Amino acid sequence: MLTHPQIWRAIDALAARHGMSPSGLAKLAGLDPTTFNKSKRGAANGKLRWPSTESLAKVLAVTGASLDDFVILVNDGGQAAIRARMVPLIGLAQAGSAGFFDDAGFPAGSGWEDIAFPEIADAHCYALEITGDSMLPVYRDGDRVVAKTHAGEVMAKQLGRMTAQRVELKSFNPAFEDRSFALSEMAFVHRIIWASQ
Repeated sequence: MLTHPQIWRAIDALAARHGMSPSGLAKLAGLDPTTFNKSKRGAANGKLRWPSTESLAKVLAVTGASLDDFVILVNDGGQAAIRARMVPLIGLAQAGSAGFFDDAGFPAGSGWEDIAFPEIADAHCYALEITGDSMLPVYRDGDRVVAKTHAGEVMAKQLGRMTAQRVELKSFNPAFEDRSFALSEMAFVHRIIWASQ
């Protein structure tokens, strides 16, 4: 049976995985900073409260976590955040160049970035980033997102990539420049699920 403490511990763990407090996670997702405060987890009469599915969807979108990732945090009491680690990330096309793998096939050299990833047993795991259209329709470049900076700038862009440190946003119109921000500069990055004209 799903319990209130499991869900709230999982939210706390997701925040910790990204080096934030629950309030910081709420802000990053474009929510009121007090959304996940302990004082909001129960009513004055003692009745326990659930977080809304909308708030959960927003924090999953902004952190890049999947529902499966969140369920793991729920099931193991939030301990997965402690076991989460950074893994090396490089572009698939770049990975074919010399110097990125040692003779045993493990990541080597410079040029690798890091991305947060749930803990897995393989100490040599790494992530490859797919770009371009050579793998369509199975894979395509970036999600369409609405992003807002802490400075107040709001934009609709294509998510180029998001690492543990930076967010790269591509313009739909080639007449406008692509943008890159430190993750700490972003108030939120929300995936566009549906649009109508």
